[in-house]
Amino acid sequence: MPVITNIEDLRVLAEKRVPRMFYDYADSGSWTEGTYRANSSDFAKILLRQRVAVNMEGRSTRSTMIGQEVAMPVAIAPTGLTGMQHADGEILAARAAKKFGVPFTLSTMSICSIEDVAEGTGGHPFWFQLYVMRDRDFVERLIDRAKAAGCSALVLTLDLQILGQRHKDIKNGLSAPPKPTLANLINLATKPRWCLGMLGTKRRQFGNIVGHVKGVADMSSLSDWTASQFDPALSWEDVEWIKRRWGGKLIIKGIQDVEDARLAAESGADALIVSNHGGRQLDGAPSSISALPAIVNAVGSKIEVHMDGGIRSGQDVLKALALGAKGVYIGRAFLYGLGAMGEAGVTRALEIIHKELDLTMAFCGRTEVRQINREILLPGTFPV
Repeated sequence: MPVITNIEDLRVLAEKRVPRMFYDYADSGSWTEGTYRANSSDFAKILLRQRVAVNMEGRSTRSTMIGQEVAMPVAIAPTGLTGMQHADGEILAARAAKKFGVPFTLSTMSICSIEDVAEGTGGHPFWFQLYVMRDRDFVERLIDRAKAAGCSALVLTLDLQILGQRHKDIKNGLSAPPKPTLANLINLATKPRWCLGMLGTKRRQFGNIVGHVKGVADMSSLSDWTASQFDPALSWEDVEWIKRRWGGKLIIKGIQDVEDARLAAESGADALIVSNHGGRQLDGAPSSISALPAIVNAVGSKIEVHMDGGIRSGQDVLKALALGAKGVYIGRAFLYGLGAMGEAGVTRALEIIHKELDLTMAFCGRTEVRQINREILLPGTFPV
C-alpha cells in the first residue's frame, strides 16, 4: 500500500481500482471541462499571508453549519452513483462522516437508498439532496421518506433541470450496473477488488428510485424515466412548496448569480451553496471560488453562504472561509478516497483536509474558525 499524504494520492489509487466509466463519471466535467478545471486552478491563484511569532497553541477547527456542530466546516457533498465507486459506497461514506463529525449528504441518484443509509449508520442523522421531478407524487414520497429516516436537512438542487453534456459519460455508455459489453468486461477484469465488492452486495441500482416509482422496475425503464422526469419548469414557487412540505432546515444548491442568491435568501432557506455542479452543467460558467465573494457581499447577512467546487485540500477550505463561506462541501475528494480504499479512504480524505486546514490556520496566525477572514489572504490575489 502506498503512503497516502494528500488527495492526489487517493485520486491516483482510485483511478487504478475503479472501473473506467465510474472513475470518469466522478473525475470529469461537461463540454470542454473548462469550468471543471477552473474550480481547482482558481484556488491556486489565491495566496496566503504567513504570520510568525503568533501563539499557535490551542487551535480548533470546530464550527457550525446551519446550527449543527461540526468537527470542521466541511460536509460531504451529494454525489450520484457513489455506490458504483465502491460497493455500498454511500453507507461507507456516511459512516466515515459520522465518526469524523461532519455532515454527509445523500443524493437522490444514489445507489444505496435513504433507508439503507439510515440503517447502515444506526439512525445517525444525515442530510438528503433532492432533485425535483415532474412526478410530484414521487417527490412528496421522497421528502416523506427523508423525514422518516430522520434526515436533519434537505439540500434542494436547482441547477439540474436539464443535464449538461458530459462527453466521457456518453462515450463510456455510463449505466448502473455497467452493461456487459466487451470493452466493459475487459476493463472490469482489471478491477478485481471492485468486482468482489459488487458481488457481495445487492445494491447495484438507483435505490431511491427503483421499486419506488410506478413502472420503474429495472435500469432500462429507469433511463427512460430519468430522461423524461427532470423538470425544466422548476421555479421559485416550487421551492416554496418544497419548503412547506419539508418543514425543516433547507439548503439551496446551485447558486452562481447574485440575483439568484437574493431570491434564495428571500425564499426562507437556511443556507445556499455557491456551486456550478462541479463544472458538470454549464461549461464556461465562473469557478465557484470566483463567484463566492460577490454573493457573500450581497446576501451574507441574510442567509448562510456555503460553497462547493474544486476543494482538494485544507488550504482550499481555508481560502473559501476567508472569502466568507460558512462551510464547504467535498465531492471528488471523498470519492477518490472511497474508490481507493472504501470507508478507510473517506476517513483518510477527511483527515488530510483537516490536518491541512489546521496547520495552514496556524501559519496564518489563526487558532479558531471564527477568526478567519480576508486578512489572511495576500491583497490582489483573490477575487473581490
